[in-house]
Amino acid sequence: QVQLMESGGGLVQPGGSLRLSCAASGRITSFGAMGWYRQAPGKERELVARIFNVGSTNYAGSVKGRFTISRENAKNTNMVYLQMNSLKPEDTAVYYCYAYESGYGDYWGKGTLVTVSS
Repeated sequence: QVQLMESGGGLVQPGGSLRLSCAASGRITSFGAMGWYRQAPGKERELVARIFNVGSTNYAGSVKGRFTISRENAKNTNMVYLQMNSLKPEDTAVYYCYAYESGYGDYWGKGTLVTVSS
């Protein structure tokens, strides 16, 4: 079994920065993709950023140029990070870590709340 655990959320002022981290634990495996989704109150969950095992990335248009996704795959370690700069109130949401494993499907973390407010 695989578990994903997010950390790094919190309250930040508009224009500020936060760095989210996600650690995978349990069965050691190679994920085809890892990334971040978010869900704001009253809205559907949406893709924020995704990074594939070959290193290519996808970003939502609303965060491109402000957020950067990165990944660390070392022995016994699967981590994904989201550096968020120039945060805006509309970035307020619960951010969920995501991982995809071929033959098994998707895994999700429980989420971490990011609040951008003055």
